[in-house]
Order: sequence, then structure tokens, then C-alpha cells
Amino acid sequence: IFLDEVAELPLATQVRLLRVLETGDFMRVGSSKVQKTNVRVVAATNVNIPEAISKGKFREDLYYRLNTVPIHIPPLRERKDDIFLLFMKFSIDFAEKYRVPNLELTEEAKKALTDYCWPGNVRQLKNITEQISILEKDRNITLETLRKYVPIDKNEFLPVVYHDKHRNIPTSESGAFERELIFKFLGDMQKDINDLKQLVAHLSKNQPQSIVSKDKKSIIFDSEIDKSDTISNQTIELAEYYDEFEKTEEESDNLSLEDKEKEMIMKALIKNNGKRKDTAKDLGISERTLYRKLKVYNLTD
Repeated sequence: IFLDEVAELPLATQVRLLRVLETGDFMRVGSSKVQKTNVRVVAATNVNIPEAISKGKFREDLYYRLNTVPIHIPPLRERKDDIFLLFMKFSIDFAEKYRVPNLELTEEAKKALTDYCWPGNVRQLKNITEQISILEKDRNITLETLRKYVPIDKNEFLPVVYHDKHRNIPTSESGAFERELIFKFLGDMQKDINDLKQLVAHLSKNQPQSIVSKDKKSIIFDSEIDKSDTISNQTIELAEYYDEFEKTEEESDNLSLEDKEKEMIMKALIKNNGKRKDTAKDLGISERTLYRKLKVYNLTD
């Protein structure tokens, strides 16, 4: 099976195609019966697939499933020797189809045809050959006749400008390079943060800070601060104060959690009329764990 312009498939269709290629299973439209298939697939596209993958327009897994024997066909402008041969081939085909004599080119027309950049590649050449075969009565095609179908004068002496796929399109190698830069940046950032932590710790140990005294803590939290006595004359080490604050906060959190756990156990016991097996099941713990908790919280009675 030949899949032309495979890169234009919607993402949902790409998923289905990948499934067929992997398993060989498919279902006809409107049917629920799974059928088997075993085909060789030839896929073609003029889209740069790695770029489409980086933009999220083509599935990477489907690309690696299809890309078994890659065949790169250069554009027609890079195969100048093929241009005249293809023109003559198409001319013979259309002569048989429309029952007309074959076309012939003068040397000037042949050179102009070969020098043209052909942005539409082989399809454009085939279309122009068909037009000339149908519309021209004179089968000897001159340069003047060719100009009516091909914009030769605009391209004859101009260089061809096209996108260089090897220069600006992200590939797997450039993607890996970008990831390496990001990781390096994150590593440098982590190092800077560690340096800042060490600097702050050093300053806090060597330079005591004036802060609110311990005696004023309760007043601060009750919002009864005396403006004239906001800063205490007493000073303590900043690191020492932080350690005490973190310890107090941690103890408070632990007490709060223990109270909540004790309350939940009591409610579960009341709900189950003191039946420990049902209580443990309600709480989602084992009976052994429940017995230990009851002993810790003095709820054994």
C-alpha cells in the first residue's frame, strides 16, 4: 500500500495507522469485526519529519515504525539530467492518451527547460507537458512557446532559494544539545543556590541580628505590640532562633495530627459500639495497629 503525503495525516489517524502496522488488526468502517492484514507500506512526504515531530504534528513512534528503508529523492532542480528525460516520457504518454504527435524541443527551449528551478517538482513538469500537448498545434516547441507555460525569464539567471534542512531545522542531535544546555543551566543554578545558603549561614553565625525577644512573642501574635518596645534590647543568634522556631512549629504540627488521629479513632469506636475488629476495618488499618494506637492514646478502657 502506498501512503502519499503521510505527514498530512491527523494525529488521531496516525494512532490508528500505527496500531494497524504493529498488530495487523483493523476494522472496516461500520463493522465491529476485527480483520487481519499483512501489507508492505511505502510512505512518501515532502515534509521534514523531525521538524514536524518537534512541533507535535507527527508521532515519533509512527516515524520510527515507517522509517525502515529511507529513500531520499532530491528535488527536480537538483536532478537537471532528469528534467528533459521526464519531459519526453510525459510527452509520449500524453501523445498516446490524446492521440496526438509527440512533442519536440528546440535546443533553446531544452536549455531553458533544464535551467528552470521547478518549485513544483515532477508534478509541475507533468502538468506543463500535458498543457502543451493539448493546446499547441505545432509539435516543435520553441523558447517563445515554452515561455507561455513556464515563467522562464523570472528564474533563468536567479539562484534558487529554498529551505536548507541541514541548517535551521531541529534534529535529534540539536534537541540533545539543547537538553544538555538546559541541564547545565540547572546545575549552575543549583550551585549558585548552595553558595547563597552557605553565605547566609556564615553571616548568621558571625553577625547576630536584633530581633524580637522571646518574652514578646506572645504579645506579637496577640497583636498587642507596643510601638516603643518593638525591638528588644536582647539579641540571640539568628540561626539559634530559626532552629527553635522550626522545632516549635514541628511539635505543634505533630500534636495537631495526634489529636486528629485520636479523635478519628474515638468516633470510629463509638460508631461500631466498641467493636475493635469493625473499627479497624472502618479506619483501614489492621487490628494490631489499632490495639497499639489505643494503648498510645490511653483508650484501652
